[in-house]
Amino acid sequence: MRRSLIVLLVLVAVIAAACGGSGGGNAGGGSATTVATTAAGGDGGSGGSGGSGDAANGEKLYQGTCVACHGPDAKGITGLGKDLTTSEFAKGLSDEELVAFIETGRPASDPANTTGVDMPPKGGNPSLSDDDLLDIVAYLRTLE
Repeated sequence: MRRSLIVLLVLVAVIAAACGGSGGGNAGGGSATTVATTAAGGDGGSGGSGGSGDAANGEKLYQGTCVACHGPDAKGITGLGKDLTTSEFAKGLSDEELVAFIETGRPASDPANTTGVDMPPKGGNPSLSDDDLLDIVAYLRTLE
């Protein structure tokens, strides 16, 4: 279950990156974008340990990065990103684990990838900081 959530999040990040970058779109063989959750770890720079993110900022970041694969309502886009509002994978991860998943991503070749679409690191948006990911996760938690 956790791997599926991680894969889903990575896909959302990839799609979001594709949309926020060089003109991704929903069709095409781009990556899926995932939603970032919380800042990874306690000593990881700008991220806090166990702190909570800013859900309002997270929604803005989600709409700019993750929407491409997970949709404007986080209900997913068929063939790209899964529904993050009902994802047992995402719900089963701590904020830190979800952030780490989004930071790393998941290739389509990973056996735990259930969509067959790459989830690039940070959803394909390398400009997202740990704090940004934490904010996205905080936003996602409001949807659960």
